[in-house]
Amino acid sequence: MVFPEYRPRRMRQNETLRAMIRETRLSADQLILPLFVAPGKKVREQIPSMPGVYRLSVDLLADEARECLQLGVRSVILFGLPEKKDGVGSGAYAKNGIVQKAIRELKNTVPELNIVTDVCLCEYTDHGHCGCLHNNSVDNDATLELLAKTALSHAEAGADMVAPSDMMDGRVSEIRAALDENSFHMIPIMSYAVKYASAFYGPFRDAAECSPQFGDRRGYQMDPANSREALREATLDVEEGADILMVKPAVAYLDIIRQIRDEFDLPVAAYHVSGEYAMIKAAGEKGWIDEQAVMAETLLSIRRAGADIILTYFAKDMAKLLQQGCI
Repeated sequence: MVFPEYRPRRMRQNETLRAMIRETRLSADQLILPLFVAPGKKVREQIPSMPGVYRLSVDLLADEARECLQLGVRSVILFGLPEKKDGVGSGAYAKNGIVQKAIRELKNTVPELNIVTDVCLCEYTDHGHCGCLHNNSVDNDATLELLAKTALSHAEAGADMVAPSDMMDGRVSEIRAALDENSFHMIPIMSYAVKYASAFYGPFRDAAECSPQFGDRRGYQMDPANSREALREATLDVEEGADILMVKPAVAYLDIIRQIRDEFDLPVAAYHVSGEYAMIKAAGEKGWIDEQAVMAETLLSIRRAGADIILTYFAKDMAKLLQQGCI
């Protein structure tokens, strides 16, 4: 048999050669760990549908943050569980709200940690929707002011970055204006620019106790069948002042991550969401897959698709593998 001059297997013979030409690399400082902040003290409550993920009270956050930093994970994103909820999500923008307390605690104890905050009302409203209601429908324009107040309260508490996840039209512009008018022009906005109405959010909604009490979120989150719409959504957020564009979920939308990467020169983030995490954990616990190997392959696939930043509940596990030189 006559072989071609180039044999691809030549460069696959050993790990040194494979590493030398590896096209996609992952590092711990590209990862953001989501944290759920709960009221009370000494609270460390495992979330049943997300093994290894906990609701933590403010007093336990510093230990979690220190562990992250030791592993090289330098960023977290905070989600709050308030003691009380109401129709307008007032706990989201309260000066002494759960996330505001968490920010101050972390900045006092672990100041080098980069703190990102989720900006949305769904965790704080008694109806579970991402904005205030008018005739049982989310009032887009009335919600914008509340989102801006929330982002501003996070910045005032010491947040390093805000991440609006509500999918209201015009919210990036409103938040940017509120931050700039109050001398927070250096606070970046990581916009959930392309967020689909996905079935993969179930475990998160259990964790954050934010399932809609009626209807669903398809009226403001994107249709999973659409890709061209993703470019329109991202374009609007770029024009309104976003600093980072996020795609959510990640694995089921790798094609969208690639489209956003190819179209825009802003950093691209991807959220490896709760359902994607839970499936790997469940199959791993059953012994059906090698959990660590599938985790690493999945996160690499998100990077390969074009994401610069990955929000993932696997952040610490992946960082440990990287420290051990296993990938």
